[in-house]
Amino acid sequence: MLREEYQSSLKMREVEEFFDLVFYRPLAFLFVKAIYATDITPNQITVVSMILGIIAGAAFAVGTPTTLVAAAVLLIIYDVLDCSDGQLARLKKNGTRTGRILDGVSDYVVDITVYIGIGIGFANASDDPGFWWLMLVAAGLSNAVHAIIVDYYRNRFLDVVLRRVSTFEEDLQAFEAEREEMRRQGDHYFDRILIGIYVGYSRLQSRITSGSREHSHLAEADPKKYYRLNRVIIRLWLLLGPTTQITFLVVCALLNRMDLYIYGLVIAANLWALVLYPFQSIINHRLKNTARP
Repeated sequence: MLREEYQSSLKMREVEEFFDLVFYRPLAFLFVKAIYATDITPNQITVVSMILGIIAGAAFAVGTPTTLVAAAVLLIIYDVLDCSDGQLARLKKNGTRTGRILDGVSDYVVDITVYIGIGIGFANASDDPGFWWLMLVAAGLSNAVHAIIVDYYRNRFLDVVLRRVSTFEEDLQAFEAEREEMRRQGDHYFDRILIGIYVGYSRLQSRITSGSREHSHLAEADPKKYYRLNRVIIRLWLLLGPTTQITFLVVCALLNRMDLYIYGLVIAANLWALVLYPFQSIINHRLKNTARP
């Protein structure tokens, strides 16, 4: 029973990151079970996790070995809670569209805070602050692009394999209509800001993954064949996911090697994406003339 409940709190094992499956989500599930009977909401968990992530950024800014360890611990707790809000929403079936946006905004707020903290605590203390700030900006941009790409391939995998109707444009139109209605009413300022951020992010994602228009035929691919051809490469794309990035950051913080983290994102992660892209193109081409039964 407990195992079935845990499974129902997940999206789909094939699109879950490795470190989520073996560490963060099991801990998050135990936390969710502990608070399930309370009135704690997914949005409240999101806000608490964001606060802890911001504190972690401040610890990075101090930059001592002790505060780096504290930052690493805070990031672990942050990621566990970041998993918990979605799991609680799926189990209680009380998730909201605004809550989904808040979760995404929280991730970016924490990312920006942490990168600024690393810049203050590491780049400013280095022998060449200008170089490390530039590298840190490159790392942050790389992380953001990787998150968008992984999010795109993850959702496309779920859409095709689960025969889930992709409602990207319809979803955006619904959000924009909802924001316009809120504007006419003259209230819901916070929700309007969140929706505006979400719509902007989604449009950016669409532009970055512009090949998605060229690959619109994949929506009609045979789910079984799509699963068979993509089940390995989706796992490889997930190595660029946010949880893997956070885990790498935690390890580097414990080792007091922020330089290793920055080089890893700018060089290794981008090379990994460049290696995967042609293989994904080959798979897409093989699926071109495959239609659903």
